[in-house]
Amino acid sequence: MTIPGNLLSSSTESMDPSVSGWTAKLNCTVSKGSGGRSGDGCLTVKSVAAGEMQARTVSSYPVAAGTLYEAFADASGATVPERIGIRWLTSANIEVSVTWSLMTLTASATWHRISVAGTAPVGATRAQVLLSSTPAAGNVNSFYENVYLGLPIRTTGNMFTFNAESSEVDASGWVSELNSTLARQVPVVAWAYDWYTAGGHTMAMTVTANGNAAMRMAERPAVTPGAEYLGYIYLSPPTSGSTAWVELRFYDSGGTQIQATRSTLAPPGTGFYRQFVSDIAPAGAASASLAAGIDSATAAQVLRVDTAVIRPALPVMAGTVIPYANGSFEQSTGGWTVPTGVATLARSTPWAAASYGGYYSLAVSSATATSSTWRSGMFTVPSPVGLNFRAQIVCRLNAGSWTTVTVKVRWYTAANADLGASTGTAYALPGGSWYAMTTDSVAPATAAKAAVEVVGVAGAVSSSLWMDAVALWQVLPLTAVTEHDDGGYATLTLRELPVDYLITVYRVTADGTRTPVRGPTGLYDKDVITSDLLIIEDHEAPLEVPVYYYAEVYSPAGVLAYTRSSAFVTIDLDDVNLCWLKDPGNPQRNMQVMVKQAPDWADPIEQTAHKVRGRQNAVVLSDSRGGQEGSLVVWTRSDEERKALRWLLSSGNVLLWQAAPGMGEDDIYVNVGPVARPRISPVATEAWREWTLPLTEADMPVTTGVNGSADRTWQDVLAEFPTWQAVLDTYATWEDVLLDKRK
Repeated sequence: MTIPGNLLSSSTESMDPSVSGWTAKLNCTVSKGSGGRSGDGCLTVKSVAAGEMQARTVSSYPVAAGTLYEAFADASGATVPERIGIRWLTSANIEVSVTWSLMTLTASATWHRISVAGTAPVGATRAQVLLSSTPAAGNVNSFYENVYLGLPIRTTGNMFTFNAESSEVDASGWVSELNSTLARQVPVVAWAYDWYTAGGHTMAMTVTANGNAAMRMAERPAVTPGAEYLGYIYLSPPTSGSTAWVELRFYDSGGTQIQATRSTLAPPGTGFYRQFVSDIAPAGAASASLAAGIDSATAAQVLRVDTAVIRPALPVMAGTVIPYANGSFEQSTGGWTVPTGVATLARSTPWAAASYGGYYSLAVSSATATSSTWRSGMFTVPSPVGLNFRAQIVCRLNAGSWTTVTVKVRWYTAANADLGASTGTAYALPGGSWYAMTTDSVAPATAAKAAVEVVGVAGAVSSSLWMDAVALWQVLPLTAVTEHDDGGYATLTLRELPVDYLITVYRVTADGTRTPVRGPTGLYDKDVITSDLLIIEDHEAPLEVPVYYYAEVYSPAGVLAYTRSSAFVTIDLDDVNLCWLKDPGNPQRNMQVMVKQAPDWADPIEQTAHKVRGRQNAVVLSDSRGGQEGSLVVWTRSDEERKALRWLLSSGNVLLWQAAPGMGEDDIYVNVGPVARPRISPVATEAWREWTLPLTEADMPVTTGVNGSADRTWQDVLAEFPTWQAVLDTYATWEDVLLDKRK
């Protein structure tokens, strides 16, 4: 799989099918090896003699001075540790300098990540990737694959800058706070080959003396009081018994800490484990940050951290009123209590032993074969009276048996007066898997708050279960569709989808014709579901034609689980003299124009005629007839329309032309040739232009995804650029900001 944004070619990245993108630079030979992970191939670098050996990319790649770049690779070598570098070159390929990573702490035959980041220096216009190790003899091998050079790959939505997240540039993102010293290190860690936001440099906190030790991040991104935030760090504790933790801290405008929420890791070993922490920013909060540490540590112990992230919290279920900490159990039991019965509650342990989402769940245990009730805290439900709400828990049997598990909603007034619980829905709990259990309840009069309540009847002594992903939300249609006549598109909303399942979405006309609908990566064809809520804007829906949407949901193994269908919807075109020109991958460019003349289509064909001597009729050899060709003549009626149409045509992308029914034209994908746009009169101030658009029929783009803000937020821009001037210096247009297309 090609790494997104890689300046290197696919072959130079993966070493498949060859290593022709690499050459020896110092004291080595290069050849193709086998046993890679992103493909079978890998780069074998063999030393000629003792001393440092270096391999480099054959090509150099364009860079901009003053811009931060990242390089990484996966490495393997049982004899000698490795490092990676970015070699900065002038336009004449003269070396300016090299930015090197630290050396890996130890040699290892296991595939592990090496990486580095640095700012292109003044005078640099191109760059190469260097791979280096220093064997003590000749004929020593180092192996590399999965190589990247490009802009830094960050966690989407992270409020920290790239260096604070990754420590790939230097150690300035962290500060020692208590009983510790800090340094950067490159430990041997076997990250997944397609996990690009972790690996390489880590921050290492060494405990100075026996006792508690802590470090904190230097950056404090801005937050909004009342908003919920999620933080996480990968922690590598010195022992499996270490009490390592991550803390989410909020500060007021004067920099005084006003709230701290701690989440303690329950490590199963000494590897890297992602530990979540979340909370709601309190009144007066202006900024937030993260800290990490070890309690009751021993002198010289080392805690390593990687990939520090703060971002707005993602709900367990879209629309849920239960905060992440209370429904996910990543940092505690989430405020749940046992009002009746003998059940006990605890966070599951160790990390990743039992979870449906995240890495922990609520462990519920009953010592006797009796009934117990466990209940969440109370949560405000805005204007709930008379509305239907759905509660959901996800459970898995751990030990013993449970006769029934009943899910209820308990309602309260604004003054916390108990209004009673709903009847609830009872479920059996078989073993072997996680099961979602839901119940619906209409909020009674005077209700303002609610809690989720579970009644479990243990069927045997020492019975236990795990519960996770608790949510409570207003019930809305599972499938909804809305037309937008002014924008020429329809919106499909799919709710309560199973995360990590696969989905295919079709647009269906009345005659049953199915057409795949476009999404962020191309047509929806068994795409992975990343959220329970999916909103699709279909800008290719036909005009004045009733259509509905049909979705197929598959298990992660590709087995059809269920299907859904929407109601019919029709997009109207108010003026038959207008048509739509659309860019399927960039719907923000779509526009209406006035039609002067529809194309007089021709159907071209390549033919060769051979006149046979003595025969009346020639022998004609024909290719298949090509797509339609013709010229569409349209008017723009203002400077704004003129600029918009130039913008639409500027990319040279395949466009979709949609005309009003009755014009005798089907929706058609087209390539647009050279364009003329004279004024319709010789008057210099004439605003109207007559555009002649030479059209050639094209296939529907299959792999083109819809570009938009789903994978890029203003927080990403804020975290990377210190001033608006820096943004203006980097991008030519606001669309380039959105799509991260730099000058």
